[in-house]
Amino acid sequence: MTTVDSPAADSLAAAGRFALALRQLYLVRFGFAIVWAALLFANKSHLGALGITLLVLYPLFDVAAAVMDARSSGAAGPIRGLQTNIAISAIAAVGLTVAGTSGVPAVLRAWGVWAIVSGAVQLMVGLSRRKRQMGGQWPMMLSGGISALAGAQFILGASASNPKLTNVGGYAILGGILFLVSALRLGRANQAD
Repeated sequence: MTTVDSPAADSLAAAGRFALALRQLYLVRFGFAIVWAALLFANKSHLGALGITLLVLYPLFDVAAAVMDARSSGAAGPIRGLQTNIAISAIAAVGLTVAGTSGVPAVLRAWGVWAIVSGAVQLMVGLSRRKRQMGGQWPMMLSGGISALAGAQFILGASASNPKLTNVGGYAILGGILFLVSALRLGRANQAD
């Protein structure tokens, strides 16, 4: 007797594999954000070689994560949004390299612009996945909205009399926590199937 997999069963299996890959990626992103913020705080937000390296490393990690996300989601995923995020984060890494040589206000402005634009893209990617009945996207949509608001605050904070990078560390921690919540929600959705 021959068995033929139905397209619906194949689609469900692919969605389950994608949810698992996305969950693992979100867990890695959570861990990275926490470690990164701890290193930034330990560096006392100093803009020396380590500080600039940390600042540039964060958007480069975002590029790598978006590449992994795009590869695991395949043609069914929000590829354009992820490709846009890759480009935005790569530009941000270059911008932060240049801004790092100009001081904390320039870094906060560059980080703020990146947070606004990448947050808007993250929100759109989350909405796209939500429409496809992908679980665990509410925290990602919330994270995108918070990112855009935080970006505006970074730009405004750059004009303060003594601007600090510590808020950037807090931003990373909150983003990491939202990745963890999303990963846990994806895990529950996957177990429900």
